[in-house]
Amino acid sequence: MSNQLTPGMTISINNKLYRVETTVKVMVPKGAPFIKTKIRDLSSNELIEKNFKLNQSIKDVNLAERRLEFLYLEGKDYLFLDIENLNQILIPQHIIGNSINYLKEGVEVKASFFGETIFAVELPQFLELMVAKVEGGENKSILANASKAALLETGAKIEVPPFIEAGDIIKIDTRSYEYIQRV
Repeated sequence: MSNQLTPGMTISINNKLYRVETTVKVMVPKGAPFIKTKIRDLSSNELIEKNFKLNQSIKDVNLAERRLEFLYLEGKDYLFLDIENLNQILIPQHIIGNSINYLKEGVEVKASFFGETIFAVELPQFLELMVAKVEGGENKSILANASKAALLETGAKIEVPPFIEAGDIIKIDTRSYEYIQRV
């Protein structure tokens, strides 16, 4: 039922899968109340606004989650190993999204499947990566909020404190893409 929609749910509309991002119950003075939602098309990643009548029937879909280990880039796709059955799985770049910048060999991800189709890949919340290069920061600033750009071994760029040098291993938060600490 539409009044049971919650953010994070996966639903099926016309044989397409959508993830519910937001829901708001709208009351109108001289009309029928309805549920206003923002849903994300899992095949195109497009965000859509859609209204549902109160108590409208909705098809809830359960996605299966499997653990995959990143192996390497193969052409434009990314090759992963399914940890449970040891099958190799190619995942297109558009499904990986911004996670591409933090993938390195051996990183385990959580993948959401519907049947044999992958709809999302989620990195662990924290990763330890090596700093390949730091930019600027030669003048060791004593300002508390000073930072400099660092290029990580995966090609990602993030802001780090002035004391971080090339070769350091740092812990980053993959949700906010921020430096956490030196390891």
